[in-house]
Amino acid sequence: MTTAGTTPLRIGLLGTGPWARNTQAPALAAHPGVELSGVWGRRAEAADALAAAHGTRAYTGEEGIDALLEASDAVAFALPPDVQAPLAVRAAEAGCHLLMDKPVATTVAGARAVADAAEKSGVASVVFCTLRFAPETSAWIAEQAAVDGWFTARAQWLGSLYAEGSSSEYADSPWRREKGGLWDVGPHALSVLIPVLGDVERLTAARGPADTTHLILRHASGASSTVTLGLSAPPGAAGVEIEFRGERGTASIPGWAGAETAFRGAVDALAEAVRTGVPHACDARFGLHLTELLAAAEEQAQAG
Repeated sequence: MTTAGTTPLRIGLLGTGPWARNTQAPALAAHPGVELSGVWGRRAEAADALAAAHGTRAYTGEEGIDALLEASDAVAFALPPDVQAPLAVRAAEAGCHLLMDKPVATTVAGARAVADAAEKSGVASVVFCTLRFAPETSAWIAEQAAVDGWFTARAQWLGSLYAEGSSSEYADSPWRREKGGLWDVGPHALSVLIPVLGDVERLTAARGPADTTHLILRHASGASSTVTLGLSAPPGAAGVEIEFRGERGTASIPGWAGAETAFRGAVDALAEAVRTGVPHACDARFGLHLTELLAAAEEQAQAG
């Protein structure tokens, strides 16, 4: 695995949509330990505009992917999951470290291919589950994981992306509309519950209104949790709540500053994994496990 010294880590960005424009490109361009080595997009005009906004080079087309990989130590992805997965395999095989968005893929086979490629190539990987990298929530998760005696937990992540009157540009995402809250915000909730309560040993899933999915989970610690996920709640019902209950009482997740700050934390985590060679807990293998759980939940919910 390549190790990082005092020189900036050259990170290329694949994708030019709202997530790339609003979060990833600004975070990478402003990071003191990073050189934004270029931006690749499927539309040349979008790649040109985003690259120009952050003082870097634009790439497009198949040959542009190879050129950006050649110019980069690592790549960040702002692409639909099933576009991301094969390109992540390609990047790993080219020796680039991986900073991926969640979910890694929407098929277990796709996510497994990424994890296997990263492992075979010896590259570092991080999957950006926001709450694992925002300073406020990552510290809180570590505190709860150090406490024994949790009895149960409740996670509720309801967005109003598809509520009547919503004008969010993220609502235009075809994969998000197809897969719903389970796949979009499910990784966030699971990435908090698993490090505190242990791996999921049993899972039950059922559909709610619109794209809402309800989960009941039994964890390795013996604790149970319930999860409600959706993107179609009325604005007044939207919000994020995660709490643990146990021998020492109740702990509720704090607020966090925003996605750009959290993404800078993920960049730091990738740089540390590159420097030390020690895999991050939220790596491609963890991303595969999240995909396995989401796929199982989706199958149950559809069957039920």
